[in-house]
Amino acid sequence: MTTTDKILVSACLMGRPVRYNGAAKPLAHPALERWQAEGRVVSICPEVMAGFSIPRPPAEIAGSGSGAAVLDGAANVVDATGADVTRRFVDGARIALDLARAHGCRFALLIDGSPSCGSGFIYDGSFSGQKHPGAGVTAALLRENGVEVFSDREIGALETRLGET
Repeated sequence: MTTTDKILVSACLMGRPVRYNGAAKPLAHPALERWQAEGRVVSICPEVMAGFSIPRPPAEIAGSGSGAAVLDGAANVVDATGADVTRRFVDGARIALDLARAHGCRFALLIDGSPSCGSGFIYDGSFSGQKHPGAGVTAALLRENGVEVFSDREIGALETRLGET
C-alpha cells in the first residue's frame, strides 16, 4: 500500500445529502479528512449514479436476501411502495465498479446498512428495521472483483490495511 492509494467512499459519508431521505451521514474522522486533502477519495453514491432521485422511497433486499443473491438473479431489491428496483441497484453497482477500476481503487469505505453499500449488515426486506448480516449489491460486486470493502465502523481497520497506523 502507498499513500497514493485511492479509496472509493460513500458520498453520504462525505457529507453529501444523497441518502434516500435526502440526508447525509457525515463521518468525521482524521483519516478520512487526510485522504480527502491528499486527493485520494473517489466519492460515489451508486443509487444516485443509477438515476434514483433524492429523496426516494427506502429500498431493501427482499426476503432477507443479499447483494450477492441479487447479482446472481436469486433476490430482488424492492422499495417501500413495492416497486422492484433491482435493475437500478445492479446498474449503480456496475457504475461504482467502473469508477473503482478507472481510479485504481483497491479499497472502499461504504456506509453500512444500505442495500447498495452495506458490507456488514443490511435490512431484511420487511421495512420493519430488522437487520441481518450481509452485504448490499455494490459492496458484493466490489468484493467479487477484488476491491476490499470496509464499513464506516471499520475505518481504523482500513487505516491499518493501508499501513497508516
